[in-house]
Amino acid sequence: MPDWLQGNEWAAWLALALILGVVEAATVDLVFAMLAGGAFAAFIAAAVGFGLAGQVIIAGVVAVALLGVVRPVAKKRLMEGKGDEQPIGVARYVGRVGVAMEAIDEHRGLLRIDGDDWTARIAAGDTPIAANTQGRITAVDGATLVVTAASPVQDLPRREIESD
Repeated sequence: MPDWLQGNEWAAWLALALILGVVEAATVDLVFAMLAGGAFAAFIAAAVGFGLAGQVIIAGVVAVALLGVVRPVAKKRLMEGKGDEQPIGVARYVGRVGVAMEAIDEHRGLLRIDGDDWTARIAAGDTPIAANTQGRITAVDGATLVVTAASPVQDLPRREIESD
């Protein structure tokens, strides 16, 4: 064993745990996280004075236990509800109603939803939407919302239309 490592095994285990944590962040499969847990256990063992053999045994036992017990439970929890999950990003707006901040036609427009202004357009052949009227989002095309006319805004205070 190199002279610089003797007495500082804890630093090597900690570095290994951090490297495995970074690899886990790239793979997101929970394997490297469990191995990092084993390396972290060996770091603690080294810090309290266990010899190298004890550190390796502790790292192996903890890593195997985490892989065999914790990882399956964690994967199951992460996969729960995957079939009925809510859409994320702009797709979550489909079906919702916003206010046209300017007229919306087949080529351009601006729709406010949840205080944010989005570029919008109508589908080909659909009826243009006048400013200050409601538009229902039917689809998302890149970062552009595709909308159709909805009922007029009823008693919507001007400050809500202009708010950010």
